[in-house]
Amino acid sequence: MTSSPDSSRAPPGAPAPEAIEPLPPMLSSMWRLCKLGFRHERGLMALSLGLSQLASLPSALNAVWLALLGAGVIGGDTRLALAAATGMALSAAANWFLTTLSTRVQRRFRDRVTIALEAHVARLQATIVSVAHQERPEYLDRLSMLRNQVFVLDHMYMSLFTTLAWLLRLAFTLALLAWVHPALLLLAVFAAPSAVAAFWRPDVENKAFERGAQDQRLSLHLFDLATTAAPGKDVRVLGIGEQLAGERRAAWERWYGPMARARWGTAMWNALAWGIFGGAYVGAVAFVVWGMRATTAQMLLVLAAGASLAGYIRAAVGEIGFLRGFWADGSRRLAWLEDYAAKQAARGELPAPSVLREGIRFDRVSFAYPGASRLALDEVSFTLPPRAVVAIVGENGAGKTTLVKLLAKLYEPSSGAILIDGTPLSRLVADDWRGRITGALQDFFRFEFRARRTIGLGDLGRMDEEPAVVAAAARAGADDVLARLPAGLDTQLGRTWPGGAEPSFGQWQKLSLARGFMREAPLLQILDEPTAALDAETEHALFERYAAAARAEGDANGRVTIFVSHRFSTVRMADLIIVLDGARLVETGSHEALMARRGTYAELYDIQAAAYRPGVTSPSPARA
Repeated sequence: MTSSPDSSRAPPGAPAPEAIEPLPPMLSSMWRLCKLGFRHERGLMALSLGLSQLASLPSALNAVWLALLGAGVIGGDTRLALAAATGMALSAAANWFLTTLSTRVQRRFRDRVTIALEAHVARLQATIVSVAHQERPEYLDRLSMLRNQVFVLDHMYMSLFTTLAWLLRLAFTLALLAWVHPALLLLAVFAAPSAVAAFWRPDVENKAFERGAQDQRLSLHLFDLATTAAPGKDVRVLGIGEQLAGERRAAWERWYGPMARARWGTAMWNALAWGIFGGAYVGAVAFVVWGMRATTAQMLLVLAAGASLAGYIRAAVGEIGFLRGFWADGSRRLAWLEDYAAKQAARGELPAPSVLREGIRFDRVSFAYPGASRLALDEVSFTLPPRAVVAIVGENGAGKTTLVKLLAKLYEPSSGAILIDGTPLSRLVADDWRGRITGALQDFFRFEFRARRTIGLGDLGRMDEEPAVVAAAARAGADDVLARLPAGLDTQLGRTWPGGAEPSFGQWQKLSLARGFMREAPLLQILDEPTAALDAETEHALFERYAAAARAEGDANGRVTIFVSHRFSTVRMADLIIVLDGARLVETGSHEALMARRGTYAELYDIQAAAYRPGVTSPSPARA
């Protein structure tokens, strides 16, 4: 029921898609995340680190106090036993106090740094120049894991601090064992296999997880389809509930099966590594008792320190496993996203022009969507002169919306170039260029804010200026929508919010149009089927108004207005009509010139016109 394209295939005439970059190295990624946390919360981070290390020392002294206490009791030294008991009490009190204080400070640090990390990831994803990372399956797999991890990425700091604390305890304990006999340091050597297993396990399990990430996303998607309100009517009318549940289970098993096998395999090796250390510890105790003929204090110290050593190694290795697995993996994905965003931003270095003098030219532009098996645009060349009102027509899948996305710099052409007054669009700073374009796209989003903000988002600098919002609504013909809202511009949109109103699809479309008319004096105005939900007469009237305004206002800066529509009664008013068919440009010209040519445009126009004339047979039903 759901499938994914093979992203490795490239359509003829297009270069193969750029391979996804490997994740950055673990240590450098963790260092970058530490610098990010320090930049936002340097005081709390330094205090958290210091307290976590200080809190580790009292418990590490317990082996010393226990050895002294035993020696005092067995040797009849009351003063030594009393001093050791006092030391143990003070260590316990210090451990409780420092641990409590450290926990409170760390919790405060985590709460504050989490907000910074979430904002950082959201800003990175929302400001990347293109949208390819949100559509290529391999990018989505990587980002879906980062989205799951970002809400707990603050744990990496705590895991790092805890690991350092365990290593500090471990170093102190090894020093105690070396004081008894240097050979006891070999215990650390026998602990090496468990440390190697801890470093190796996360890599194996993470690779298994990432290989199945697409199946996991599919299982979540199918679960949402079966359980959420939006698809609920279709699911019930079509009777596909059981099918969705079955496919969801199958997708989950395709993901979890390899994961479970990887975990069982790594667990067996991990158990073997710990068996090696356990045998070495038994041998160390035997060496001290029978080989060294050690004193009572030395034997007690080895027993206590050795037992602590096993616990410290187990804790340190376990924490390193978590750190290198989930937490460090999240930091590597974040570092990759930062590098990807920086690489995308570096592709433009020139400012956008303030006036269009030569116009916009497509020079042999081809484009294929990531993972697609065919070109969406194939060797397309044309020029949009300044101050022109341009219509783009063609059957579904001809490449109309793709052309618009390329103009908005949401994608880069696979080959060829788009030139703005002779300058390649790829060299313009994306934010600067997008600040000079406006309009409404076919697949607009419903921003469920108050109506004034839903419209005002079209120009952040004037978002709170009511006259600007009202004027944009008037230009878009959305006055009637605002008049019907209970509180006008102050109405909360969206039924899921308290007191929220739910506009119809056509009303949402008008609000989207109004948002697109917030900016003044744009160089490029794009209207990609923004009135598809309206009747033909309303669309025609609105487009007449847009065309008249574009011609009147475009003289100042050479504005080009582009509208995409399937309604040829609207299209005919354009100065220039671009006809696409099967991803290729087949005709350009005015309505009169194209009708006189009797080509593709004339055929499509006659088919649609026949539908509005009763008794007239369509000349070519195969193309309708």
